[in-house]
Amino acid sequence: MGSTRRKFLKQTAALSAGCLVGFEGQQSALAAIVPPAAGDAGEQPEGWYSRPMRWAQLSFVEDDPGNYDLQFWLDYFKKIHADATILNAGGCVAFYPTQIPMHYRSKWLGDRDAFGDIARGCRALGMNVVARTDPHACHQDVYDAHPDWLTVDENGKKRRHASDPDFWLTCALGPYNFEFMTAVHQEIMTKYMTDGIFTNRWAGNGMCYCEHCQSNFHAFSGLDLPRTLDPQDKARREYIVWHQQRLFELWHVWNNAIQKINPNASFLANGGGGTLSDLDMKTLGALMPTACADRQGRAGLTPPWAAGKSAKEFRSTMGRKAIASLTSVGLEDKYRWKDSVQSAAELRLWMADGIAQGFRPTFTKFNAKPMDMRWFPVIEEVFKWHYANEDYFRNEKSLARVGLVYSQQSAWFYGGPEAAAKVDEPGLGFYHALVEARVPFEMVHDRLLDREHVDQYRTLIFPNIAALSTEQCKQISEFVDRGGSIIATYETSLYDEWGVPRPDFGLASLFGASYAGSKEGPMQNSYLELKKDSGTGQHHPLVAGFEDAGRIINSIRRVHVVPINANQYSPLTVIPTYADLPMEECFPPKETTHDAGVFVRQVGKGRVVYFPGDIDRTFWDVMSFDHAMLLRNAVAWATDESAPLSVQGKGVLDVSIWEQKNSMTVHLVNLTNPMMMKGPLREVIPLSRQVVRIRVPEGRRVKSARLLAAGTDVHYREENGAIVIEVPAIDIHEVVALDYAV
Repeated sequence: MGSTRRKFLKQTAALSAGCLVGFEGQQSALAAIVPPAAGDAGEQPEGWYSRPMRWAQLSFVEDDPGNYDLQFWLDYFKKIHADATILNAGGCVAFYPTQIPMHYRSKWLGDRDAFGDIARGCRALGMNVVARTDPHACHQDVYDAHPDWLTVDENGKKRRHASDPDFWLTCALGPYNFEFMTAVHQEIMTKYMTDGIFTNRWAGNGMCYCEHCQSNFHAFSGLDLPRTLDPQDKARREYIVWHQQRLFELWHVWNNAIQKINPNASFLANGGGGTLSDLDMKTLGALMPTACADRQGRAGLTPPWAAGKSAKEFRSTMGRKAIASLTSVGLEDKYRWKDSVQSAAELRLWMADGIAQGFRPTFTKFNAKPMDMRWFPVIEEVFKWHYANEDYFRNEKSLARVGLVYSQQSAWFYGGPEAAAKVDEPGLGFYHALVEARVPFEMVHDRLLDREHVDQYRTLIFPNIAALSTEQCKQISEFVDRGGSIIATYETSLYDEWGVPRPDFGLASLFGASYAGSKEGPMQNSYLELKKDSGTGQHHPLVAGFEDAGRIINSIRRVHVVPINANQYSPLTVIPTYADLPMEECFPPKETTHDAGVFVRQVGKGRVVYFPGDIDRTFWDVMSFDHAMLLRNAVAWATDESAPLSVQGKGVLDVSIWEQKNSMTVHLVNLTNPMMMKGPLREVIPLSRQVVRIRVPEGRRVKSARLLAAGTDVHYREENGAIVIEVPAIDIHEVVALDYAV
């Protein structure tokens, strides 16, 4: 592993000032130190970046010039109080009179300047203007002149565009992006002095075996490009590091070129973020002065809270920097119906959950010629309401006391091609359990476990965060030493940051358990049996609500462990898998040994819960109510303090609690719907009365309360140190706003 670090340092030392420069000791596999582009994560960057509250993205298609109504869009932007916009400028198609050879101009452009005209109109409205480019594809003339600029597959063939065969796919890591697109960005910035350049599909078209990738990777690693996705293959592991290093180098090339022309502008990369992202979110958080998060909608089994989850993931590394959320007004589906329109209920819910978790609402529309007008009044309603209450959305601090950790390095180096199942699904399961439990919580990046980023939390949750460095394990132990609590599942800390197995958990001393050397699963017909504490004769609070059950279903997989203290009490013990057919033999043998199904410990001032099974991933798979309650109980016992927010009433709510300069807000997003886990929604099903209890920060006094969606003042009372408010009904989104006495 040391050789990879040395090569990485050697390669990146030659980059220009502001580029990626190396590894941060042993903290993690990709602890890159990147000088901030516009303020460290957590700080509000200088300039225009924090001003816009509502964004509009309008992406031209090639036949838009001369065929769309410019004034219609300017009037709409004004009506909805949009204060920033992303407009299609160039890349695979130029919508302005470019002078760059091989920069393909729209055949409909003629002598027009489609981009310039709408950009000037938006500026006249006081809007910030960001130019959109797309470098992922090119035309035949580029192929003919520079065939080395194109993506090459594993068989050595140039790749045509799968959707439009008139285009060829470009290589993101070679001269097309580093030279040609740099010139495009310089031309756009020189001609229009936009506030930034947002680049779509800038990170490439999958694995590329072109001559530039081959030579550059060999210079970095001494190896040939990998032909496997196994992260324990040396070439694959080196490729993961090199690929990111190359993309962040490109980031700086573009950003530096832009800022030499306009120091107040930046390169804004497109990206979805999260556990499965190819780009390190910690580095992104340091580089980006603002972000346009590309989580446009849901498809398949995506839950509606995924919008808010994306907001939390970006905020985990960006802190208080403004984050816009690109919400497609069209249906987001694998069949790519780009001229489709979402249902009103679906659009409202997706945007509401993003706003509740800190996103600034943004709609995105491809094709400037409106065909289906049904979405316009929906966006108008949301944006006008947001404008009327925008002071309550300038959040300064989340008051959540629970943090859910996510780990990109576990995905890259432990999960590999199975990262979605082994790394993402446990996090999704715990996320959904917290939503059902109405617990306000934040996401925490596993490479930001220092005091500055985690001491705001009482409890940190590690859903199979398998790959952790020695330094990260030390940070977690220090968090517990300071009085924090942790909950961990399955293989957490059983691998180092490179995904290399350890002989024992890195957190064994906290878990009170050691790895016994084997794993089991998938298991069928296995259970967790309730056990009373022999000392007290009582059940542990972890199993509250299960007293009459006797046993509940087990997880699907588990690691075999041995307790460090043989006399340690476990409130759940494992009934191992046994026959489920024939039915006559469906009973556990009497000689079955009962291993601990959970370890619950008081460690100094902190508390530790460790599940040897993948209880969170199992919950995501089968959605057992018992697992939801067990995970909820684990959080309640570990946190062991008065919650900043509690909400009582029927239904499924996603909740958040924020503090602004002179107020605090509680968001209640109604997810209760038969289409909650597979949209789009057909209609909104309102919730009835909810009782909200809010703990106000010390030193603050409330002078008034208001319901922002209902648009009315609301009565409140003080009860046992909390503000209690009854919300009579919730449509999709209600916000309880408490104004401070200043």
